[in-house]
Amino acid sequence: MVELTINDIKVKAEEGMTILDAAKSVGIYIPTLCHLKNLFPTGACRICVVEVEGMRGLIPSCAYPAMNGMKVQTNSLRVRVARKTIVELLIENHPQDCLICVRNKNCELQDLAERYSVREHRYAGEKKSHAIDISSASMERDPAKCILCGRCVRTCNEIQKIGAIDFTNRGFRSNVTTPFNKGLNVSDCILCGQCILVCPTAALREKSHAKEVVAALNDKNKFTVAQIAPAVRATLGEEYNLPLGTNVTGQIITGLRRLGFKKVFDTNFGADLTILEEATELVNRIKNNETLPMFTSCCPGWIKYAEQNYPHLLNHISTCKSPHEMEGAIIKTYYAKKMGLNPKDIFVVSIMPCTVKKFESSRPELSENYFPDVDAVLTTRELVRLFKVAGIDFNDLPEDNFDNPLGESTGAAAIFGTSGGVMEAALRTAYYKISGKELNQLDFVDVRGMSGIKESSVSINGMTINIAVVNGIGNVKKILEEVEQGNSKYHFIEVMACPGGCVNGGGQPIHQNPEKVRKRAQALYEIDAKMKNRRSHENESIKKLYKEFLGEPCGHLSHEILHTTYINRKKILEEV
Repeated sequence: MVELTINDIKVKAEEGMTILDAAKSVGIYIPTLCHLKNLFPTGACRICVVEVEGMRGLIPSCAYPAMNGMKVQTNSLRVRVARKTIVELLIENHPQDCLICVRNKNCELQDLAERYSVREHRYAGEKKSHAIDISSASMERDPAKCILCGRCVRTCNEIQKIGAIDFTNRGFRSNVTTPFNKGLNVSDCILCGQCILVCPTAALREKSHAKEVVAALNDKNKFTVAQIAPAVRATLGEEYNLPLGTNVTGQIITGLRRLGFKKVFDTNFGADLTILEEATELVNRIKNNETLPMFTSCCPGWIKYAEQNYPHLLNHISTCKSPHEMEGAIIKTYYAKKMGLNPKDIFVVSIMPCTVKKFESSRPELSENYFPDVDAVLTTRELVRLFKVAGIDFNDLPEDNFDNPLGESTGAAAIFGTSGGVMEAALRTAYYKISGKELNQLDFVDVRGMSGIKESSVSINGMTINIAVVNGIGNVKKILEEVEQGNSKYHFIEVMACPGGCVNGGGQPIHQNPEKVRKRAQALYEIDAKMKNRRSHENESIKKLYKEFLGEPCGHLSHEILHTTYINRKKILEEV
């Protein structure tokens, strides 16, 4: 331990702790922009500077270690003037469109301008001008709003390990862009949106589908249907200052009905359906000595990564569509036929925690009879904006229930939104399909949590099934190299592109707090624990669907409607 003085307060800090962390430990706030917890500090933005007795210049607190006997001032006049000047200079090279910006009142630059009472333009000069990149189906990139904090670059390179964006040029011409400044649609980007979560401004944002959704809701000829992903119900309440992990399923259903949706279904139904198909596919591969290990296919960011980097391993990935795509396909086939609806008149909107789901819904491989399974995707953030525009006071909404038959689900489906959840759910059903018996211990604690790679094994009829869960796309390379070399011991592998799973998806409420991710995941585990049925094959509506329409899991019709194919995007990108 070392002892120092911060703002005349005696502080004991662990050796190696930065001044920033030492100050936080006693409740002293120091603003930051470039800082990312758990990554090596860069000290690039200088907004966190402090005054240290005996040192001539101001010191970046995020990058300087706390030392014994050090005397620090975090809020002296000199410090405040320096910080305010930095903010003023950033503002002068920033678009002055706060009132119409998607991050209005949720912008760190705006917050700093408020904190340091920036009330006039004191500097004038040349401003950078950049075109907005709207090439991607999921995200937009606006370099004019970039303040060069580097958080998106570090997240993409050091956490996700994709390297789709980086700094280019020097000095005033410095910029964050893709290689050769090409569009995101032809870059290595997997559209996971983790860069959006760390961007302090709106330099990176989702591509909104709000206009298309509003147009459909106002079209009397459209039968509008909404479906809600499992992770959304555990996070949307944060936007209304509800306690972390509050389950707001009932209020979301009511809100969607008030927006004008004719039916509100649960993507958890699609998750249960996915498990029936995916578990059956796994069992068939094991019994028939087919390609193993098998990877899950629920995460479109992971699928895009594999198509771009490991197309020769695509036969290892389950051919199952993701849950919301399966549900969309069932709505436009089984449900349409049952209700006497024309599929072309049905408009399916998925409420997702994810940005890459927008790209996924646009894939031609995910359509039936030339109609897309899902017509539009709204992120959690976009839905909140629609509620506000419609004058819906979310905190006062009564709870309601999903419509049937596509509203029933089990506890297994609820945990799809967490890292390891798909694996748990699949094993509960795979065990039954192989042994004919129910698995008594349903909680696979080994695959829960935030570790990069989690592994476990389960014994079924004397056979040991080895499993692995990859938490965050940045951790998948080792697993893929083992598969390439033929050294993999696993039978079944789950991959989620976003650290923590969908609860930390790129379309979720903006945050910089790892504790939020844990609370969100815990909320889904609690939903699972309270459910009467916790195995996907216990879903009565799913049983009825197979009896009335699909026949059997992985049968001819289910393969036609619920399964898909993948493409070699690496070859396409090389040609571009």
